[in-house]
Amino acid sequence: MPSLAGFFRFQEHRTTLRTELVAGLTTYLTMAYIVFVVPATLGAAGMDQGALIAVTCLVAALSSALMGVGANVPVALAPGLGMSAFFTYTLVLTKGVPWPVALGIGFWAGVLFLVLSLLGAREKLVEAIPPAIVTAIPVGIGLFLLFIGLRNMGVVVANPATLVGLGKFTPPVVISVVGLFVTLALLIRQVQGAILIGIVVATVLAAGAGLVAAPTQLFTSSLRLAPVVFKLDPLGALKWSLIGPIFALFYINMFDSLGTLVACAGEAGLRQPDGKIRGLGRMLNIDAVAAIVSSLLGTSPSTAYIESATGIAAGGRTGLTAVTTALLFVGSLAIIPLIKVVPAYATAPALVIVGLLMISQVRHLDFSKYEDYVPALFTMLLMPFSFSIATGMACGFLSWGIIRLLLLRFRDISAVMYVILALSLVSLLL
Repeated sequence: MPSLAGFFRFQEHRTTLRTELVAGLTTYLTMAYIVFVVPATLGAAGMDQGALIAVTCLVAALSSALMGVGANVPVALAPGLGMSAFFTYTLVLTKGVPWPVALGIGFWAGVLFLVLSLLGAREKLVEAIPPAIVTAIPVGIGLFLLFIGLRNMGVVVANPATLVGLGKFTPPVVISVVGLFVTLALLIRQVQGAILIGIVVATVLAAGAGLVAAPTQLFTSSLRLAPVVFKLDPLGALKWSLIGPIFALFYINMFDSLGTLVACAGEAGLRQPDGKIRGLGRMLNIDAVAAIVSSLLGTSPSTAYIESATGIAAGGRTGLTAVTTALLFVGSLAIIPLIKVVPAYATAPALVIVGLLMISQVRHLDFSKYEDYVPALFTMLLMPFSFSIATGMACGFLSWGIIRLLLLRFRDISAVMYVILALSLVSLLL
């Protein structure tokens, strides 16, 4: 039986057991906030939050272990925040899709991702999308998360005269704002686990103010998974009106995963002389399988987390880093009663922080070409303004295509892009 060093090829990657374990712990501390934020986001769709906490831990553990063992890369996976927001605020709360059907949409998006990966069509689809739109999508999702976070904090509220306005600074809002700025200060000082610490600080302040009840027990005595596991409705998701959302969720997942995997794998020394990432196809296949499993278990599709870069910076070079992170997420199951007492306004600043980090990608846009940055702006701004990631994407694609058609630049639009434009139009019309 091979040793850990032999199985994960320590010598080839010039690493050690201690380095990999420390890197896995570093990644876990950086992304542990998802155990609070993802269940809070999906819970707004009417799902059982206690079960969601357990499933989030299990999906993060299973997906990360699968990536570590199957691809031997130091990249951790977990239910995506952007996809969780799309699931709750676009599908369930805006379109009125029942959450089991929304899980079915996630399932088919994962299947589509896997089929295209296995057929080798993924690369053609990626190449067909305009670079400006590729850059704009994470920025738009960041703006959407920022808006949702501010709303959940109570800083932004509905206003019948101006649509939105500044909320009243009640004790929960003040505590949430304090948590936000504590997190920002920690991030600026590059403290590991800054987002997690901010959530804990806000929760402690809420408890001190008498706004949070003490848990009835400290450790988990049993896991409640039945309310969400295998509750998806894949047949209910097979409707013409839901083709757009399936495509949108697939697209978000694919580019989120692709961008993260390329960035992290490059930092881990997997970039080849020709610029390609060694084993990228296998990583994307595993990511697609993990997305399908996530929907079966009752959460939004999992994706590679950019927080994995912190573990890589700590020296992680093999899949043992991801496996270590996975084991720590399994350990999180023991403290579900403590996690359940965390109020939504304590986790809301995490959405704001993640949104701000995603918005920073706007620096890659070229603002010298109207035909590129105007569709990019439509993509970015219409996500929060329409409260729909799918709508922002569809409007961005269509505006890009319409501008090319009016300029008679038909050769700029590939056959694959014509299909995407048609799907986007159908999505808006339906």
